[in-house]
Parts: sequence; structure tokens; C-alpha cells
Amino acid sequence: MKRLLNAKLANRARPRLKIILIFMKKNQEKIKQTKKIRRQARVRANIFGSASRPRLSVNRSLKHISAQLIDDENSKTLASASDRAMTGQKKLDRATEVGKNLAALALKLNIKKCIFDRGSYKYHGRVKALADGARAGGLEF
Repeated sequence: MKRLLNAKLANRARPRLKIILIFMKKNQEKIKQTKKIRRQARVRANIFGSASRPRLSVNRSLKHISAQLIDDENSKTLASASDRAMTGQKKLDRATEVGKNLAALALKLNIKKCIFDRGSYKYHGRVKALADGARAGGLEF
């Protein structure tokens, strides 16, 4: 009788455990997203782009990377570049090319200086490669 009772209690506890685990996973995703927003706000607190010195904003996904030169005074995007059309290279090489392409577009618009905005990403890997490519193309941070 005790075994039967223990088995029934164990079966009742399992669905509750699943619900708790699902809730914990959703909560972890919210915490991760909140931390990302805080990092981005901390970085953006000291950065403001103007027409003469725009903000170079980086957006990174698992497959692609893109960058924009933004004039925050007028809320306008002055130039942008992405690696969506590029194929057959490693991600790091494509990020460097995006930086060089953006620098070329900026020089056509007579923009030589900008402020680098890494967003919530570490200055490492593809973000660093994009910055190095932009420097090699002629932009100054």
C-alpha cells in the first residue's frame, strides 16, 4: 500500500516540476535580456553622434553583421553597410569588409571622424574586426 501511495505522489510531483523548470527557463531569458539592455544603456549614456562626428553603431546576429553611421541630433542614418550580400568568406573576414565598405561610404560623405558604439557586445571578435576594418578604410575613432 505504501508503494502505491508513493508512486501516486511521485506522479503528481512530476508535472509540477516541469512547470517550475519551464518558468525558470523563461525567467532566465528575461534576466539575460534585461542584462543586455542595461549594458547597452551603460554604453550609450556617454555616446552621442552629430552630423560632423556621427555614431558608428554595430548590430551583430549569429549569421550576419551590419553597421550604421547615425546622426543623433537629426535622428538620421547617414550611411550603412552589411554583409548580407557577401558569401564564401569567414564571418571575421566579412566583418572587416563591412568596416572597410562603411569607411568608403563615409569618406564619400566627407566624414572622417566618428564615435564607435559597440552596443551590448564585447569589443572582441567580429565587432573588433569591423572596427579595425573601418580604421583601415580611413575612419578615426
